Amino acid sequence: MSVVVIGVNHRTSPLSVLERVAISGDRIVKALHDVCSRPNVSEAVVLSTCNRTEIYAVAERFHGAFGDIRDVLCSIGGLTPDELHPHLYSQHDDAAISHLFEVAAGLDSAVLGESEILGQVRNSWELARVEGGAKSTLNLLFRHALEVGKRARTETAIGRGTASVSHAAVEMAQERLGELSGRRVLVVGAGEMAEGTAVALRGAGVGEIAVTNRTVERAIALAARVGGRVHPFADLGPALAEADLVVSCTGAGSVVIDTDTVEQGLAHRNGRHLFVVDIAVPRDVDTGVGSLPGVTLLDLDDLRAWAERGLQQRAGEAERVRQIVGEEVERHVLDVAARLAAPLVASLRSKAEGIRQSEHERFQAKLADLTPAQREAVEALTMGIVNKLLHDPSVRLKEDAGSPRGERYASAVRELFDLS
Repeated sequence: MSVVVIGVNHRTSPLSVLERVAISGDRIVKALHDVCSRPNVSEAVVLSTCNRTEIYAVAERFHGAFGDIRDVLCSIGGLTPDELHPHLYSQHDDAAISHLFEVAAGLDSAVLGESEILGQVRNSWELARVEGGAKSTLNLLFRHALEVGKRARTETAIGRGTASVSHAAVEMAQERLGELSGRRVLVVGAGEMAEGTAVALRGAGVGEIAVTNRTVERAIALAARVGGRVHPFADLGPALAEADLVVSCTGAGSVVIDTDTVEQGLAHRNGRHLFVVDIAVPRDVDTGVGSLPGVTLLDLDDLRAWAERGLQQRAGEAERVRQIVGEEVERHVLDVAARLAAPLVASLRSKAEGIRQSEHERFQAKLADLTPAQREAVEALTMGIVNKLLHDPSVRLKEDAGSPRGERYASAVRELFDLS
């Protein structure tokens, strides 16, 4: 049995491919059940964010699981294996564990150290637990991954400064526009990313925030939090006419702002330039919008290029986080090995206890004249002897589990004590 991870991310894939395999909402549940129904997979967690879509699995056979998961991703994206394969990465066992720990720590994000990923890892794991995809192996692994993510942010400065995609989008817009103070901003969407964006915009001192969303109740709640107002989703054109900056981050999965709608808004702007930032995956804004005169359209590819400039500032912190990841991978491997040794230790102790009880029963007649207190003393004495004899072998089996010496010890114990 191996832990494997297979997927695509912002380093291996262009946005045009990444958005095709993005999975959201009810589609994650469907994808999870699809993966778990495959013959080579016994557990799975699906993690899909704006930077990646990857599937963690417990596999009977690595190559078989690779084919199963690749086929699921191809089905989601409407891609052939030849189209997807150049962008796929795969890791197994220690490398897969290290990859997940780096993801949780923010090392694998376009915005180094971003904080949003930790919640996304937790949510993906919790969904897999509810749906029966994550069981003992992945539950242990993902619980440990969350600990690693928290440790990285507690013991290093990896998460200080710009530590989320939404905050980075606002900073990038601020750099391009020169100043956000007094600007009118339209936030399209009302989910977690939109909330982070709106809060960052308010912190940057924008003049007015308008929120529009298909579910008006969520738009009202977000607008109330940042002191903004709600704009009807059906009237995007007039909203675009008023805004200086538009940040779109819905989970719609398809184009929300098309070229015709933007042209309608431009007709009432009196030549004022419109700045649009699309941080949704799949993209919310029709790519043709960027070709319209008087419009600047930026998406996640632009954001990643912008974020690359800040990597050197955190290079030292990233190296410290990698050290933490290495330590935690080693700890996880030892923990798993100790758990694998536990059944053998239990079997050894069970056999010893069976022999003790059998001998105790054989001597029942000779112990018949003992008082209850004396019987308890004999019971305690024989149990103590067994426990003391087995203590050191039990500890050694657990400590050395997973190592060549541990395998030799385990094999010897099974043979010497005739344990199945």
